[in-house]
Amino acid sequence: MGLETEKADTRIFMDDDNFPRSGGPALSEAGKSAEDELDRDPHGLNAHLQLGFEDVIAEPELTHSFDKVWICSHALFELSKYLIYKLLTLVLAIPLALVVGIVFAVLSCLHIWIVVPFVKTCLMVLPSVQTIWKSLTDVFVVPFFQSIGRCFAMVNIRLDQE
Repeated sequence: MGLETEKADTRIFMDDDNFPRSGGPALSEAGKSAEDELDRDPHGLNAHLQLGFEDVIAEPELTHSFDKVWICSHALFELSKYLIYKLLTLVLAIPLALVVGIVFAVLSCLHIWIVVPFVKTCLMVLPSVQTIWKSLTDVFVVPFFQSIGRCFAMVNIRLDQE
């Protein structure tokens, strides 16, 4: 059979549009390179999602399906992964981007106009609160625990083994 040792590379290339976005001349497929494409994940947030057919489906050495079945399943996996992702992003990307944008806008507004002023106010008030708290504990709590400590200071425990 021989195809088990060869690595099949199945990829699907589909043009999103035939017109260059830069307004310059359209390059042929041979003229385009990977460097010309926009990096949509510059910080590598979803680097863990780069799975291929070999990462998901693998046949052990002693149990191999027919070569045509393996190649067709590989092609079908890549095609379905590509098409379902495109379909889901077509349906969900814009509404989810809107929802996530609204959520981040609300969180930013709350953080800027409520959380930070509240924290700054607390930090301004804390020195006086700390002084009052220290005075209250010195007047009420410290004498109580000092007297309890003096009461138990005279207690001796002796364990005898018979």
